[in-house]
Amino acid sequence: MPRPRKRTVATPRKPGKAAPKAAATAPAPPARAGLESIRERIDAVDAELHALINERARLAQQVGISKHAAGHTVDFYRPEREAQVLRQALERNRAERGPLRDEEILRLFREIMSACLAQQEPLKVGFLGPEGTFTQQAVYKQFGHSVRALPLTSIEEVFHEVESGTADFGVVPIENSSEGTINSTLDMFLVSPLGICGEIEMRIHHNLMGQMSALERVQRICAHPQALAQCRGWLAEHMTGVERVPVASNAEGARRARDEEGTAAIAPMAAAEVYGLNVLVPEIEDRPDNTTRFLVVGRKSFPPSGQDKTTLLVSAAHTGAPGALFRLLEPFATHGISMTRIESRPSRRRKWDYVFFIDLEGHAAVEPLVSALEELKGQTSLCRILGSYPRAIL
Repeated sequence: MPRPRKRTVATPRKPGKAAPKAAATAPAPPARAGLESIRERIDAVDAELHALINERARLAQQVGISKHAAGHTVDFYRPEREAQVLRQALERNRAERGPLRDEEILRLFREIMSACLAQQEPLKVGFLGPEGTFTQQAVYKQFGHSVRALPLTSIEEVFHEVESGTADFGVVPIENSSEGTINSTLDMFLVSPLGICGEIEMRIHHNLMGQMSALERVQRICAHPQALAQCRGWLAEHMTGVERVPVASNAEGARRARDEEGTAAIAPMAAAEVYGLNVLVPEIEDRPDNTTRFLVVGRKSFPPSGQDKTTLLVSAAHTGAPGALFRLLEPFATHGISMTRIESRPSRRRKWDYVFFIDLEGHAAVEPLVSALEELKGQTSLCRILGSYPRAIL
């Protein structure tokens, strides 16, 4: 939006005084020679950037060869190292007050690392599909666009494909800032050997889209139940009487909007491009801070990055005994460890028996969490470290 012009108030002149000459309102356009000089400097910088990117790619090749000549790309992927590189880029950008936003700097560095890692073969990352979902966007935010993203039909299938080795990692939603936990993801950790390798936080914008060109032609709206809930207020105000149809994913809703007359969908902008839809109304979510957190699941654990979180799956030794939950949490308070989240789920071992998912600040291999976990074991019938992983960056 153009910046409004500053209003000026004319000052009356005294009689007999000549009016001052008008000051120049805008600088003269630079000479063509000046523009050519700037373009030459840009070309020189581009050449230097290209040479440095090639040098970085060659160094990445050497790192892979030095680790294991016959290894796969997944063997060389180090999320803790990538997190450190991105944090350093963020610190430099803020210290130098660069003209590019923090998000743009992170995206550029992420793509460079992604391309360097994929020189031999791309990482295979399963996600809750189909194409055009927010989970697919989370994959690219975490791994860059040089990965092979595998759309899968359910959260359960994402876990199974990673367990079997068909996918190197999986990305699944875990909670939304407005609507809470995705229980189907939590429940998979009760039966799967996979651990958590990373987390992604992504600002979620919901957009109403369809083949039609006017809201009056919308007869039904298809979307994932979470999306419908996150837009409940807007829909009640602007789409009164229009049928709301829950579907397996927002991308599935977009597919139906493409194929069915009168059907609109709530989906990300990427879905409008994939399915050829018109965006009828952008950003219809009720809360301006609407954010979804995703987890990266994998088959192995990683060293500390310096700014980490740990997720535990625990059950009290004496369920129902007075103070049982207090005794589970006491070691963290004693050692000054911040708990960022706790969630209970049925244990599936017997009725009215529960387990707790607990998110903590710190890495399980670093004090004071090491000592706290040692004390915790005496208070539990189940204590499993689901993963220690870098905290989400922006």
